[in-house]
Amino acid sequence: MEVKNLKTYFNIEEGLVTAVDDVDFELSARETLAIVGESGSGKSVTSLSILRLIKEPGKIVGGNIIYLGKDILKMKEKEIRSIRGNEISMIFQEPMTSLNPVFTVGRQISEVIMIHQKLKKPEAMKKAIELIKLVNIPNPDKCVDNYPHQLSGGMKQRIMIAIALACNPKILIADEPTTALDVTIQSQILNLMKELKEKLGTAIILVTHDLGVVAQLSDNIMVMYAGKAVEYGPTLDIFKNPLHPYTEGLLNSIPKIDEELDRLKIIRGTVPSPFQLPKGCKFSTRCDYVMDICKEQEPEYITLDNGRKVRCWKVTGDEQR
Repeated sequence: MEVKNLKTYFNIEEGLVTAVDDVDFELSARETLAIVGESGSGKSVTSLSILRLIKEPGKIVGGNIIYLGKDILKMKEKEIRSIRGNEISMIFQEPMTSLNPVFTVGRQISEVIMIHQKLKKPEAMKKAIELIKLVNIPNPDKCVDNYPHQLSGGMKQRIMIAIALACNPKILIADEPTTALDVTIQSQILNLMKELKEKLGTAIILVTHDLGVVAQLSDNIMVMYAGKAVEYGPTLDIFKNPLHPYTEGLLNSIPKIDEELDRLKIIRGTVPSPFQLPKGCKFSTRCDYVMDICKEQEPEYITLDNGRKVRCWKVTGDEQR
């Protein structure tokens, strides 16, 4: 998949919100791409845009999402429905509320299989049991008849993963897959996603604000701030040498075991209101390296010689002037 110049805006009473503005990235087979940033940075809207799940007053107003040579944004509704949940699946936030409380988990898994793979109900239920076993839930024969309220938070999240994997998707989008889970269950879910990527060859887009999860699972990182991608590159390179001040701030805010700190390091200030974005660089009001040009002119998203991308005057000033 290749995403080019993606723009998703929300036209509401208070004004125009540029939730995703000119975002680019690529995703290869078996790759895990992490999209990171604070709440409101545009991570989830980016993932929903890929599946064309943006509802009014939101609208995808520009860009291309090229999947296997075809532009998803130009597909007819029937064509995108054949891809959504089949070739590209999504694990949504909040497993507590994403499952339908009035249907058994077996029915919810088998429904996806019957719609996309055209199997009859007995065959679909048999495959549902196999999927429940695949995501390491004990007693899958019994679990298939359980309702969501009978399962723990971790088990519900595994059911969400089973639904997403029901049709062996080429791409799995995981939106905050470990939110609201305790540390032990988080680790189990992440290990499960690793195993499934290796077994099924699935590419993963991991949407998260947890850099510990990113370090454990991702191959590449795209950092977002105020709707824009500000840095992109291999996970190890970014952790060792963050180029954008915002990425540097995110990494510095993680407490380290070998350091004694009186106070945690923070990024000063707050994320600007989407209705009052600063002129020039969107991070200029919080940046420790801010220059005059940062307040006046927005930097371009530049690809460096080593293949990494960054949007910052401090790093790319000479190339952009």
